[in-house]
Amino acid sequence: MTTTVSPTETKNLDIYGSPPLAWERVIEALDKTRERNYADPASRFWIATTRPDGRPHLMAVGIVWNDGKFYLSTGAGTQKGKNLAHDPRCMVSIAAPGIDIEAEGEARIVRDEGELQRIAELYSDWGPTVRDGAFWHEYSAPSAGPPPWDVYEITPTTVYAVAAEEPNGATRWRL
Repeated sequence: MTTTVSPTETKNLDIYGSPPLAWERVIEALDKTRERNYADPASRFWIATTRPDGRPHLMAVGIVWNDGKFYLSTGAGTQKGKNLAHDPRCMVSIAAPGIDIEAEGEARIVRDEGELQRIAELYSDWGPTVRDGAFWHEYSAPSAGPPPWDVYEITPTTVYAVAAEEPNGATRWRL
């Protein structure tokens, strides 16, 4: 899958002399998450949001990656939904095979029916339908709340990666 995301700045965070990780390694790992079922335990996703009182909230979620953006669906009444409505800044964390990736960014609700149809196809193993600017289905993750589910597009602004296997290293990229 080709992505148009490319870093504007790279910083090596490794303290043991390893060179910076290749950006392509991160993109390849993210693209591989799309090759599997998004809920496949081989890749795990979490989203960190901030409650209105400043306390953090972290939740395991089903997220899909496509062309430089992450997509998440959740009910407006969930804690993460309320938090994103209050403050769209968030962090997505991915435990991918061989590399751990964290992406800071901002979430926006997608309401456009055509865009939602395109995103629904990314969730082909789940098969949500699009209606009234949201996702609908007879079931979803228990933490998503009841339908309808808002769909969020998360655009990364900073990405961190720590290699869990050779070649080792830790790197930060600004996008």
